[in-house]
Formats: sequence, C-alpha cells, structure tokens
Amino acid sequence: MRIKKVLNSSVVLVEDDAHQESILLGKGIGYGQKPGNVIAQRQENQVFLPVDNARSRQIVELVNSLPVAILELAQEIVIDAQQRLKTPLGENLVFVLADHLNFALERIRTGMVITNRVFWEIKSFYPQEFEAGLHAVEQVRQRLGVELPEQEAANIAFHLANAQAGSDPDYDAARNAKLIGELINLVRYSLNRELDSQSIHTARFITHIKFFVDRFFTDKLLQNDDDLLFEQIKTRYPKELGVALKIKSYLYDKYGRILPNEEVTFLVVHIARIARSQA
Repeated sequence: MRIKKVLNSSVVLVEDDAHQESILLGKGIGYGQKPGNVIAQRQENQVFLPVDNARSRQIVELVNSLPVAILELAQEIVIDAQQRLKTPLGENLVFVLADHLNFALERIRTGMVITNRVFWEIKSFYPQEFEAGLHAVEQVRQRLGVELPEQEAANIAFHLANAQAGSDPDYDAARNAKLIGELINLVRYSLNRELDSQSIHTARFITHIKFFVDRFFTDKLLQNDDDLLFEQIKTRYPKELGVALKIKSYLYDKYGRILPNEEVTFLVVHIARIARSQA
C-alpha cells in the first residue's frame, strides 16, 4: 500500500495496487510520512477502513475537524471495549466515537445539557456495553482531565451496541432499548407487580424480550402454522395470555404489524413463569 495523503500524525489515506482507497489509523503512523511512501502491512491495533471516493472525502473532512488526541483516545476505547465485550466492533466505530466524544466535550465546555431519553433502558438491557461505556468515561477523565456525566456511558454503550460485528446495518440500539423498556413496563403494570431483578425467570424474560425485539425490527418473527400449542396456552394461562395480547395490540397500534401466534405463545410462557415465581 502507498500513502495517498497524510491526514495527521495518526491517520493516513492509503491506496493499494487496484487503486482501492482505505483509511489507516494508528498512533504515530503518519509521522514523518509523505504521499508516495510505501507503508508496511497493517499492524495489530491499527484501524483499517476501506472507503470509496465519496466516503473518503467524508472521512478526510471528519479527521481534519478532530484533534489527534481525540482520535487516539477513541481508538484506545474501542480496543478496550472489544476486549471487554469479547467481540469485534466495526472499523468505522473509531471515527463515529471520536466525533461523538468531540461533541460531548464541546457540550461540557459550553454548558449544554442533552438528556439521554433511553438512559435507563440502555443501562438495564445492555449492561456489558454500559460497563464498557463507564470505563470509557474514566479513560476520558484520565487522559483529558474532563469529567463526563454518567449519561455519556449510556451514549457510548449505544454506539458499542450498534457497532458489534454482524449487526444489521439498520440496527438501532436506542430504538430497541426503548421498545424493550415499554414492553417490560406493560407487563409490570398488567401483572401489577415489580419484577424481581434477581430472579432467573426475570433474566430469561428480559433476554427473550431483547431477542423478540430484534426479530420484530428485522422482520424475522417466528411464525408456525401449527397453532396447537397456542390453543393449549389459551386454556392453561388465560391471565398471562391477556397480557401477551396487550403487547400484540400495542405493537399493532404503534407499528401496524400483527404479531404471529407463535410469538404470542412464547410471550405467554415467559410471562407465566414470572407470574408463578412471584405469586
């Protein structure tokens, strides 16, 4: 690969023999370099992001607008988060996170307060990402001497959840978390009880709801033509079925989508476990 443009001491635009452009980010990688220089094979802890011409211009503009220290810190946060989450994260995350951190620091300097409306949901339903976000906030404090509010941990967790490899490109952690919270609250109010956060049945229910919401937004709802189990559930758990049907009505009213009986059946099973365990 040859360097096409040095963006700063840590980011260069490179081009391979097929004229495919890529952004290469690594601490000090651009120091003393100039266009035309051959750059060594990608090293560990470097970000390699293939881009087309239009995307290249966008990245170049973004990099030019960000302090090098923020880019390097964002890369360290991503590396640390990958180790904590034990999963690869999208290469684009470093630039997205750097842009977010730069804006967060600007808000701190100007006294601008923006409330994260899904803070509780992100904290509750993406606990590993939230813990990684808390560590990122601490990294900012140590490196830059700036105290970010706890809400920033949830904002960072949102980006981590969205960037996990294999996620649908339209995946939206904030949207999902909001619906998860709404459905869990609907169950709480319908059963007229708080859910025991220490209960294995509650943990299983929340996990089921998370995967259910993923299926809902990706058009992968379970749908079996055999309604035998559903008919049995109707007779055995009428109260819990009523709660599941409230969820079905809520989703239809909000999104105009009809929930298949198979999904309703699994909701009833999990709701029944919660109701029986806390009776």
